[in-house]
Amino acid sequence: MKLRLPFQVKLFLSLVVFSCLLLVLLGAILFHIIDRQLHHDLGQRARVQASEIALMPGLAEKVARRDVPGIARLIQPLRDKSDASYIVIGDVRERHLYHSESPDRIDLPMIGGDNAEVLAGKTIISVRQGGIGVSLRSKAPILDENNQVIGIVSVGYLTSYIDNINGHRLAQAGLYGLLLLLLLFIFSWMFTRNVKKQMFWLEPKDIALLVRQQKALLEAMYEGVFAINAEKQLISINRAARELLDIRQPENELLGKPLEEVLHTPPAFFTQSGIQDNSSRHDQITVLNQRQVIVNRVPMELEPGKESGWVFSFRDKNDINTLSSQLSQVKRYADSLRIMRHEQLNWTATLAGLLQMQRYDDAMHYIQAQSEGAQAVLDFVSARFTSPALCGLLLGKFVSAREKGVELVFDPACQLTRIPPVIGETELMSVIGNLLDNAVDATLKAGAPVSPVELYISDRNRELLIEVADRGGGVDDALKPNLFEQGVTSKPSGGDEMTGAEHGIGLYLVAGYVRQAGGSIEISDNAPQGTIFSVFIPYPSERSTGQQHE
Repeated sequence: MKLRLPFQVKLFLSLVVFSCLLLVLLGAILFHIIDRQLHHDLGQRARVQASEIALMPGLAEKVARRDVPGIARLIQPLRDKSDASYIVIGDVRERHLYHSESPDRIDLPMIGGDNAEVLAGKTIISVRQGGIGVSLRSKAPILDENNQVIGIVSVGYLTSYIDNINGHRLAQAGLYGLLLLLLLFIFSWMFTRNVKKQMFWLEPKDIALLVRQQKALLEAMYEGVFAINAEKQLISINRAARELLDIRQPENELLGKPLEEVLHTPPAFFTQSGIQDNSSRHDQITVLNQRQVIVNRVPMELEPGKESGWVFSFRDKNDINTLSSQLSQVKRYADSLRIMRHEQLNWTATLAGLLQMQRYDDAMHYIQAQSEGAQAVLDFVSARFTSPALCGLLLGKFVSAREKGVELVFDPACQLTRIPPVIGETELMSVIGNLLDNAVDATLKAGAPVSPVELYISDRNRELLIEVADRGGGVDDALKPNLFEQGVTSKPSGGDEMTGAEHGIGLYLVAGYVRQAGGSIEISDNAPQGTIFSVFIPYPSERSTGQQHE
């Protein structure tokens, strides 16, 4: 069974083994350098001693006479003070006249075979096998008064002596090496522990698995996601983002590039009102690479309180519009059913009461009156507005307002033959529906007597005009400049978190749709009270491009 060591242990052992190899290699190099330096120093020391002994007064006469006892008495005091392994004096025939360590070798031949240069008058340094062992030695010639060589002085250090010195120094260096190795052990363990801590105590294979999972998760998302660092360089982008924005390069060629080299963003993409804005932003309608998208932006904080970049997620605006349209249709259908059920119950109860009282004529008049009122509104809306979806919306708002006790009055001059091509049918319904809802709410908020809400829609000129007038409490002048910003509302939250979260969105959407269509909104006071919202949406010069509804 193969032993699997944790990453921290494997890294620690690797560092220890590598450190030991470095220490051994460093020790070998130092030993070689020290050994060479020691041989050089001892060779020079032997050379100096041999030269000085050869010049000692009286030595040449004693060598010339072969006065062995005299030579011993002359050299022995110097030998006692020297650290050399031996001192040897020989004659010109290479025979011993004095040997400090082996007196029995007197008159025996000198060993080593390195006397030729000395007899020629040179001082040498050599390593040779002598009578007492291998040694590093220096030999100097002894000259007479005629400057002729009459003898040889040899001063040597046995290699065993040199090895002892090296061994002693190596032992000292070994102690320091062990201390250094202990420090390396401690450093390696602390280093590996710190590395493991920075890896959240995970093994490398676990981190690799997390990275692959994260990448697979991003690639599987239908929503486009990309992230940038604090220098606004791209650090991540998923497949959906590349496809939605028609980016052909693979991810590895995009990472690290400035965002402006990858995406065409509007000038105010990172700013709001010309000021750098680093906060989170949600549901921001913008254009990326000539495509309208709805973007959410969230700042990244790799360290507490320090922003390290932003994450952007977005979806195609057309997808959101489709979902919004479907949701609106379902909601209108549900509201219509609820209203119809409520109205039907009231109508049935009234009719049942009249029949029980046997007032058959009144029952017939009641049935005819209800049918005529509803049919009149249906005929007017169908005749004045060519969009079936818009007709459905207006009828639903008419019935909804009547259920709340507010009358929705259509101006007799209303007319809409075609929708401007700069705005979609869904966006136009959202604009009208939100303005009518706000007008009804403002009217109810003003209290009794309840005044009607008036609606005027006309495309007679070169622009579409939508006017919604109510007689509610009006809008505070201080609130008007910011009324179309997201989250700004004149409605009380009422303590309901969910209801409060919905406020401040309707007019924000209205302003966004109108701005995209190149139109404008005006707010004016309604006499004697209330507010009039006027929306102007221009038609392009070529009217034939508009949407026609038969």
